Amino acid sequence: MEGVALRLLVVEDDDPIRTALRWALEDEGYDVAEAGSGEEAVALVATAAPDLMVVDLMLGPMDGFAVIREVRRDHDLPIIVVSARADTTDIVAALEAGADDYVTKPFQVKEITARLRALRRRAGAGAAGTPEADPAEVVLDRHPPAPLVLREMRGTVHRGEEQVPLTLTEFRLLCELASAPGRVFSRQALLERVWQHGFFGDERIVDVHIRRLRTKVELDPGAPRIVVTVRGLGYRLDPR
Repeated sequence: MEGVALRLLVVEDDDPIRTALRWALEDEGYDVAEAGSGEEAVALVATAAPDLMVVDLMLGPMDGFAVIREVRRDHDLPIIVVSARADTTDIVAALEAGADDYVTKPFQVKEITARLRALRRRAGAGAAGTPEADPAEVVLDRHPPAPLVLREMRGTVHRGEEQVPLTLTEFRLLCELASAPGRVFSRQALLERVWQHGFFGDERIVDVHIRRLRTKVELDPGAPRIVVTVRGLGYRLDPR
C-alpha cells in the first residue's frame, strides 16, 4: 500500500552480512526483521507475516532449502535466495523448493534491491483489481472435474470454486503463456518477460518453474495437456 513500508525478513547466519543487508534495505524503505537460523525464520514468518524474504542457504541444522519448503506450505510471498553456492544444481534445487529468484555471493546490495523491486512490480501486475478493471476471465480447461480459470487482474487461478495456490513467479509465468494461447515461447523469451530485471543464469530455471506450475494446474502433470512442451523450441499454452 502507498506509504506503508513492506515487511521484509532477512534470513542469514553471518552477523555482519545480515546487519549490512538490514541497514541497506531499511535505507530503501523496508521494515526489516532478521533471523539468524532457519528455525528462527520459520517462527518469524508465522508471527511477523513478512511481505518478502531474502534467504541464505547455509544456515546450520535447518538450511535455506528446508526454510523455503516450510514457508511454501502456507505462504506465497516472494522469496529471493542469496548464497555463495553458485552451482547450477543448487540454483535449480532452491527454485524447486519454491524460491522466486537467486543471487550469488559476493553481491552488490543494489542488485538485491533491484530484484526486490522487480518482484514487487510483478506482484502489482497480479494484484486484485476492481470488477470494472478486471478483463474477461481466461478459461484454461473446461473439462471435468471443474473448469480451470485464470483471472490475471485479480491475481487468481481457480479450479471450480477452489483457488489454486500459485507462487508469484508461477502466476506470472502462466499469465505470459496465456497472453498468446497456441504461441510457442522460448525459454529465453520467458526469462526476459517473467524475470524482467534479467536473470543471468541457467535457462533451466524456466523448466523448474514449468514443472512446478504443472503440478498445480494439470490434472495429470506427467502427461500435461495445458502447458505443453514443444521439443527444441520451448512451451505453449493449449486451453482445452
